[in-house]
Amino acid sequence: MASPVRRPGLPGRLWALTEVRWAAAATLLFALGGLAQLADAPAPVWWTLYLACYAAGGWEPALAGLRALRERTLDVDLLMIVAALGAAGIGQVLDGALLIVIFATSGALEAFATARTADSVRALLDLAPERATRVHDDGTEEVMPAADLDVGDVIRVRPGERIGADAVVVDGASDVDQAGITGEPLPAPKHPGDEVFAGTVNGAGTLLARVHRPAAESVVARIVALVEEASATKARTQLFIEKVEQRYSVGVVVATLALFAVPLAVGAALQPTLLRAMTFMIVASPCAVVLATMPPLLSAIALAGRHGVLVKSAVVVERLADTDLVVFDKTGTLTEGAPRVAEVHPVPGGPDEDELLRLAAAAEHPSEHPLAGALLAAARDRGLALPAVDDFTATPGRGVVATVEGRRVLVGSPALLTECADVDPAVGGIIDAVQESGRTAVVVVVDGAVGGVLGLADRARPGAAEAVTALTSLTGARPALLTGDNPGAAARLAADTGIEEVHAGLLPSDKVDRVRAQQRAGRRVLVVGDGVNDAPALAAADTGVAMGRQGSDLALRTADAVLVRDDLAALPALISLARRARRLVVANLAIAATFIAVLVTWDLVGHLPLPLGVAGHEGSTVIVGLNGLRLLRSRAWRLAGTGR
Repeated sequence: MASPVRRPGLPGRLWALTEVRWAAAATLLFALGGLAQLADAPAPVWWTLYLACYAAGGWEPALAGLRALRERTLDVDLLMIVAALGAAGIGQVLDGALLIVIFATSGALEAFATARTADSVRALLDLAPERATRVHDDGTEEVMPAADLDVGDVIRVRPGERIGADAVVVDGASDVDQAGITGEPLPAPKHPGDEVFAGTVNGAGTLLARVHRPAAESVVARIVALVEEASATKARTQLFIEKVEQRYSVGVVVATLALFAVPLAVGAALQPTLLRAMTFMIVASPCAVVLATMPPLLSAIALAGRHGVLVKSAVVVERLADTDLVVFDKTGTLTEGAPRVAEVHPVPGGPDEDELLRLAAAAEHPSEHPLAGALLAAARDRGLALPAVDDFTATPGRGVVATVEGRRVLVGSPALLTECADVDPAVGGIIDAVQESGRTAVVVVVDGAVGGVLGLADRARPGAAEAVTALTSLTGARPALLTGDNPGAAARLAADTGIEEVHAGLLPSDKVDRVRAQQRAGRRVLVVGDGVNDAPALAAADTGVAMGRQGSDLALRTADAVLVRDDLAALPALISLARRARRLVVANLAIAATFIAVLVTWDLVGHLPLPLGVAGHEGSTVIVGLNGLRLLRSRAWRLAGTGR
């Protein structure tokens, strides 16, 4: 048996980053050069080591700067390289090497934050199976990587297996648990012609299905693509700062040239004049300002990822921080999306409640359908002992039939009434009442006569009420409920969770109208949903959040963030974390601006030594980078969970 693939530890993941390897090489060469200089080694020895440090830590930013220059833009990378080379040109090779080392370390810190984001989120996703069983034209089977399946290939999916590709059933029948794709609380019956999705779980039957979508375009693959968006998208603040950086960098170059040319024109000495100009270029460069924004936001994304929340971009973190109203969908969002027995209605003259539930649960006992789980749980809660069953048969989409203590028991949809010779008209009324209350009607037939009707309902997720309370405290407004369900079911859930504003019976367009009305009133609206019908509201909201396990493909693609574990308690923690990240960005900008102002003033009105200027400027860059990375600690999530 193949040994499991071991995920590399933190040192291995760090070393895999190119920026980290080159920064480490530059640091080592700088240290060796310093030791050689302290040991009074010949100057060519430590000069060679320092210049090697220049090459190791400076080639990537130099290349990036030259590429930007070809596009007629000037960035901080090129300014730092020019300053370091200028320092070496006037004999201050140690100072230039120090500048290179600290600048390379700053780049490594940002690369680490970005990579940590992707690693954290990838580790959360339970993706489609790595292997699938392909059936050849001659009937032989081949177990192969699911990623290598081609459109048109036929795969066999056995009971309990995860489906390896998006495909269309060509033979067989089964119930497939596709809650993670469609949000349906009950497994969907699948017959020839029906679509199945990669990563969903097959039920009791065996299916033959023809692949109709390549692996790269499957629903699961599109979820993975969200990870790439998380580290590639830049925040509004970052983009604004980069625009300012272009003009600021040009201003720094012009001022540097003036500080060099004007004193020379009036007879100043070359070396001290060049040294002061190089020092000015270094301390005035906006490295720390540029680095002030992304590390806190990327660290927040990474921390959220480790705790079950996929945030697609740094822009989303900023929008989350502005949220002042949360709007929930009902089914699969505030509720579990899994049925439970809420009502038991025996028919007069038939078995009583306990007997009806006992017979139904016994008949369903061999089944793997979630309906069986709901009945068994209800029987267990009542302490009912279940007898053994014989002649069990399950018909996908209809129900089950079994012999229980000599009686023939059918449990399933109201369609079973067609198998009863004489149906009491009251039964139809019970079914209508159950369905009108937003519950699923399950008919129990005993020896050809209707024994009663069970009402199955979804229940609120654990912690839903607590999440509503926390969000109310955090945003200052009680969340609202928008649902397409009937008013009775919506009002019942709202009462259970503490929601006061309820809008039921809504079409997708109606949900959008409600969201936009709140936005026109000045609200920054966050919508939480899971279904296809929620996607328009998710798109219209300032921030859309989808449920990861129950969310439909469309909802997952439309949303700005995904609760991968469907944990509603993570939502108030996420908003609190986003607000803390924003506070760190503001603090970082203040730190960076203060350092630049002090160092520039010192250089212009006094004499700022180059080594001190390098240490101050690049030290401020490292400080703001490390300050942003504070959000990578697990303690930051615990504090966010308390609203701090």
